[in-house]
Amino acid sequence: MEGQEGTQQAHLVLANKLFLLSHSDVQDIEKVRLRDEVLTSVKADGMAPLYETLVADSVLELDQALLDLMRAKIEEELKKLDEKIADAEENLGESEVREAHLAKSLFFIQVGDKEKALEQLKVTESKTVAVGQKMDLVFHTLQLGFFYMDFDLISKSIDKAKNLFEEGGDWERKNRLKVYEGLFYMSTRNFKKAATLFLDSISTFTTYEIFPYDTFIFYTVLTSIISLDRVSLKQKVVDAPEILTVIGKIPYLSDFLNSLYDCQYKSFFTAFAGLTEQIKLDRYLHPHFRYYMREVRTVVYSQFLESYKSVTIEAMAKAFGVTVEFIDVELSRFIAAGKLHCKIDKVAGVLETNRPDAKNALYQATIKQGDFLLNRIQKLSRVIDL
Repeated sequence: MEGQEGTQQAHLVLANKLFLLSHSDVQDIEKVRLRDEVLTSVKADGMAPLYETLVADSVLELDQALLDLMRAKIEEELKKLDEKIADAEENLGESEVREAHLAKSLFFIQVGDKEKALEQLKVTESKTVAVGQKMDLVFHTLQLGFFYMDFDLISKSIDKAKNLFEEGGDWERKNRLKVYEGLFYMSTRNFKKAATLFLDSISTFTTYEIFPYDTFIFYTVLTSIISLDRVSLKQKVVDAPEILTVIGKIPYLSDFLNSLYDCQYKSFFTAFAGLTEQIKLDRYLHPHFRYYMREVRTVVYSQFLESYKSVTIEAMAKAFGVTVEFIDVELSRFIAAGKLHCKIDKVAGVLETNRPDAKNALYQATIKQGDFLLNRIQKLSRVIDL
């Protein structure tokens, strides 16, 4: 079941609905609708293995008659697929044999049987010669990995795809892999690598099977804001025509990006508050919600303080449209964590910046490493003397 151009893969749409069903912030009335949609999808694709898992997890209620019907349909379809494979092996060529095995792989993916799908994909790969077709099998495996959030499977599949590209492979598939790899890095909290890969793919995006283009731009902007410096952000994101054509369709995103670059901090906090719900309810970003919130605030506070040697807490609170008490507590946490280079003079109500000197830091590091090296040499000389 590979997504056609402009269409997200149906199983990944289902995975998102299952995520929302488990989310505490989703309203009960919305969960009733989602549960009905999940059951409809499970019935439509005859997903008996997934249905059993969902019943065991109390997501759906057991309907034994429905389960028996889906199991019977699976057995019947597998019998037909095995007959086609046997017929192809006896009477047809290698390409027909491969197609028959691929059909069986896709059927296991369709019904939600992960282990059998992976096993059958390996069998199909053994019947495949062309690098491009092998890559397509890797993409099917990656989609399975993202459905189950199996990061070990995703990582191994990405490495496998890169090895295949050393044998050849077209640019279209290479560009698609960048998006899969970017999503993997974003899902595992490596936002810098994710931003680099997403930005490389903006003009060549064709990976509609994992998410729509609007979602891709959403991820690109979010990862870039905490990964790029001001100059790079302006060149690659703020002024990027591909982003400008879409960003207005995504609530709060344009204000979030532009107010940060234009130093309109009050507007930035308003837009940031509007985006938090979208980030929290995103399947891939949700586990990193708190981390991302901290990183964004670090970026914006650092940018504000960059302009000053000292500034009153009241002036900063006014710029951000918050109370003095809020700024005081916020900055205290970030300073203690080593995220901001400044100190608070509580009596005078002033923030004094103490930016680290890069040359001095390098000098200190060199001295430290030199001492370590001398100690090692002295220990080695004692051993040699003996």
